[in-house]
Parts: sequence; C-alpha cells; structure tokens
Amino acid sequence: MPRATGKVPGHRRRRKIVRQAKGYWGGKSRLYKTAKEAVERALRYSYRDRRQRKRDFRRLWILRINAAARQYGLTYATLIHLLKERNIQLNRKQLAELAVNDAEGFRKLVESVASPAATA
Repeated sequence: MPRATGKVPGHRRRRKIVRQAKGYWGGKSRLYKTAKEAVERALRYSYRDRRQRKRDFRRLWILRINAAARQYGLTYATLIHLLKERNIQLNRKQLAELAVNDAEGFRKLVESVASPAATA
C-alpha cells in the first residue's frame, strides 16, 4: 500500500501560514518555518494587546483628567471623589474628552462640584 503524504492538505496549510506572513521582512514572509514562528508570535501579541489597549486608554484618560483638574487646584482622585459624592455619572472617557475638547465645560463641571455651596 502506498504511503499517504498529505500533499494537497499539507500544502494548503503551509500556504495559509505564509499568506498570513505577507508583508513581514525577509525570510519571515517566504520561508515556512520562520513564517510560522512569526505568525504565531504576532497572534499571541494581538491577543494580549487587545486587552492591553483597554488599559492603555484608561491610563491616558486618567492622565488627561488629572492634568486638567490640576489647573483648577484639584487632583484626579479628589475630582473623582467629588463627582461620585454629587452623583454625577461621567466615565473617564467622557471626562477626558471634555477636558481636551471643551475646556470651558470642564471648568464649569469642576467649579460645580468643588464649590462650597455644592456640599450643602
């Protein structure tokens, strides 16, 4: 009985990997073994970084809110605390957007939560 070599399925499997490595530099885009390693690494990074991106954006928003709040004599932590006390439900993405694109609106928000009359 002749030996089954799996020619067509094996070739398709390898071709799929090399196609995924299109655009990689040098042998990584042409040689099966290095292409396979590069594609596996890229897939690992893409899986990890889909989660990492969410953390990175939250850090960016917090930095922007903190920088804007400090212009009005508050820290980030104090501002968030005051917002929660006043039951103002804005998430960090919205606050950062306000701080960057609508400085006047952010100033009014800070003044409304930081004013002594608001505590009464």
